[in-house]
Amino acid sequence: MKVGCIGLGDIAQKAYLPVLATRPGLELHVHTRTPATLARVADSLHLPDGQRHTDLSELLAQDLDAAFVHAPTHAHPEIVTRLLEAGVATYVDKPIAYELADSERLVKLAEERNTSLAVGFNRRYAPGYAQCADHPRELILMQKNRIGLPEQPRTMILDDFIHVVDTLRFLAPGPVDDVTVRARVEDGLLHHVVLQLAGEGFTALGVMNRLSGSNEEILEVSGQDTKRQVVNLAEVIDHKGQPTIRRRGDWVPVARQRGIEQVVLAFLDAVRAGKVLSARDALATHELCERVVRAVTDRPA
Repeated sequence: MKVGCIGLGDIAQKAYLPVLATRPGLELHVHTRTPATLARVADSLHLPDGQRHTDLSELLAQDLDAAFVHAPTHAHPEIVTRLLEAGVATYVDKPIAYELADSERLVKLAEERNTSLAVGFNRRYAPGYAQCADHPRELILMQKNRIGLPEQPRTMILDDFIHVVDTLRFLAPGPVDDVTVRARVEDGLLHHVVLQLAGEGFTALGVMNRLSGSNEEILEVSGQDTKRQVVNLAEVIDHKGQPTIRRRGDWVPVARQRGIEQVVLAFLDAVRAGKVLSARDALATHELCERVVRAVTDRPA
């Protein structure tokens, strides 16, 4: 199987390439427009010259079976379009694009070409979060906070808060019939945002504070007088009377803890099996993010 990796930044180097480079039967091709980065990363992976590319057309000429897109978000529409038009099963980091119209167009293109398009919502595969799907979920609370990082609303919501939005959608135990957004914007920068989703018998709250004094991610699901808490994707605490704590094993790779290894293997298994993956559900998360952006910027929905 020939697989391309487009974009060799931190997320690719730390999370995805360690998984891809160790898969048996996989011929890895890497691409970036920066020659020095290409040489450094490819050398570390011991890749021959024929598997190193600075030109996207040259990469596409390799007759790829699949590709992973880790380029900056603004480059996603062009790259994903070319991959889908070439019939290459494509996995793209979230978001598909900054603008909803571009995301809609790419999902439609994938369907027209009968080609897989998957979006990198790895938290759905993270063991601690996946286990929360089996827990009573009358109340869901997720916080993903940062230190000193207020940002332009669309960028913050689509690049980062989207993980919170998708996790709430993933864990919501029924249809959402009420959406509420609250935020603080100062001098055009988003300081914090709170999203509430509600349906019959449940409420889900997503919080991001970019001036919180701490880098943290905490998920809590509770119901029927029990609670499960996941701290920084590594520690699971079950509360029923006395709390019980399960910590990530010392030798568990970070990529597995964060669900990246699992989502990569699920995508590759689907490609091998000839199964076409749809990005329609991922698009629903983008649609909800657009609703949050519009609420935060006081634009009409």
